[in-house]
Amino acid sequence: MTSDLTSCFKAYDIRGHIPDQFNEEIAYQIGRAYVNYLRPSEVVVGYDIRLTSRQLCDSLMSGLIDGGVNVINIGQCGTEEVYFATSHLGADGGIMITASHNPKDYNGMKLVRENSKPISSDTGLNDIKLLAEKSEFFNGDAKGSISEKSTRDAYIPFDFIKMHHEPDGNFPNGVPNPLLVENRQPTIDAINTNQADLGIAWDGDFDRCFFFDEKGRFIEGYYIVGLLAEFFLEKHPGAGIVHDPRLTWNTIDLVESKGGNAIQCKTGHGFMKERMLSEDAIYGGEMSAHHYFKDFFYCDSGMVPWLIVVELMAKKNKPLSALVEESMAAFPVSGEINNTVEDPAALIQLVEETYRSEAQSIDHTDGISMIFDNWRFNLRASNTEPVVRLNVESRSDERLMLIKTDELLALIRS
Repeated sequence: MTSDLTSCFKAYDIRGHIPDQFNEEIAYQIGRAYVNYLRPSEVVVGYDIRLTSRQLCDSLMSGLIDGGVNVINIGQCGTEEVYFATSHLGADGGIMITASHNPKDYNGMKLVRENSKPISSDTGLNDIKLLAEKSEFFNGDAKGSISEKSTRDAYIPFDFIKMHHEPDGNFPNGVPNPLLVENRQPTIDAINTNQADLGIAWDGDFDRCFFFDEKGRFIEGYYIVGLLAEFFLEKHPGAGIVHDPRLTWNTIDLVESKGGNAIQCKTGHGFMKERMLSEDAIYGGEMSAHHYFKDFFYCDSGMVPWLIVVELMAKKNKPLSALVEESMAAFPVSGEINNTVEDPAALIQLVEETYRSEAQSIDHTDGISMIFDNWRFNLRASNTEPVVRLNVESRSDERLMLIKTDELLALIRS
């Protein structure tokens, strides 16, 4: 050996400075030692983007095949792809050439055995080190072979059909707000044309995430809030879930049925984050497609929601339409309807006076929320323009919801 292996073998991987602590000869010796220790028949290898990685991988593979092992080379990849390929292909082990986050003049290896089980200093790494230092290797009955194979299609179960994704501050495709009905058709058309399983759209700064099901139907963010609340409560029983007051019954129903604590908060990302933090809530959601996560600094993310939805689709083996159909039937909604008015405060007062005698409860957390026997509504003023925003929902009665929506709109527009 041209180097003492003591310096590059760590507690749970191999890492050293190139070439004095780690080099092609050492990589070869480790390959031979790995074979002696595990006695595998087939091993997956891959390598990262470092300038030395490909040559080191070649040396490693030489050591493996000289020991009689067949090598599956998956090429340049991430470490987790080696883990995936090892189990996915039923190989006897896997080795990744990488030094992770170390500077570019370092390199190393991460080793696993069958079923991607780790090899650390407690489970064989020191034994491999001693075998490599002794350089006393057995030869297999025959030299192994090298085959190249990609497992990326299986590893990445998404086929993305991108549209309107080039950044352009001129907004050539209109205002970047999928909440506007007039902005949804391109996504709907793309789903139907490509027979996609799911449609995802983001707003201009992608902190809001909107969904379309496999039929091209826009799914109100309200139902996604319930879906994500259930997801987190199954992992964190009894946790707090923060929601806005515009549409509430479905969220409260699902949270309470799972033993969680439904916490109402004034609409707006600043208010939601503050309440999330003060309550130490696990998740928070607004019907406007803002989703907040404790594990993301109590902030909103447009990336986490679609990953969770896809996970739920895969685990439950159901399309998005099936995941939300019960909630949509149990609590039909109007969708948010905006109306320009001269005096939003006066209008809200008029609506409250008109319906006060019939209401079971009245709440002023944000605008006015009024609850009746089988329906409720929220009417609130925009913080930035002379607009009032109306949301209506009912309990399992779409006709009633539509009647009351028309009734309220007539009053608002009179």
